[in-house]
Order: sequence, then structure tokens, then C-alpha cells
Amino acid sequence: MQAEYSIKVQVIRSKTQAPRFYVNFPLALAAAIGLEAGEEVEWELLDRGELHLVRPHAPAPSGHHHSSRRS
Repeated sequence: MQAEYSIKVQVIRSKTQAPRFYVNFPLALAAAIGLEAGEEVEWELLDRGELHLVRPHAPAPSGHHHSSRRS
């Protein structure tokens, strides 16, 4: 499985609302971690160049073990 995915941040501008930024989640990555549509996620700011996606209600792993790139 590919370990890195490049995406572009998108913005929606409206006359009546502040701009909103969107980040699309690659389908292959979502499938690999079992991410479901409508699932609540949180962003954790690590520094100006790095965000951490947190899944507060993520289901338990199904027996597959993947090591993290971070220690």
C-alpha cells in the first residue's frame, strides 16, 4: 500500500460566509484504516508543517498490525 498521498487544499468562498477550507481523504487510505463516511475526526496541530488526524471513536484493529512511522 502506498504510504504517502499528495492532495491539494480546496477553498469555498461565499459572499455571506467566511472562506472554508477542505481536505479530501484518499479512498485507498480511508479503506486501509476503515474510515467511514460521517465519522468524527479531530485535527491535532503538531507544528506549522504537520497535523495529526485523530479518530476518537475508531474501531478496534482487526488483527492486522502496522507499525507507525513515528516513535
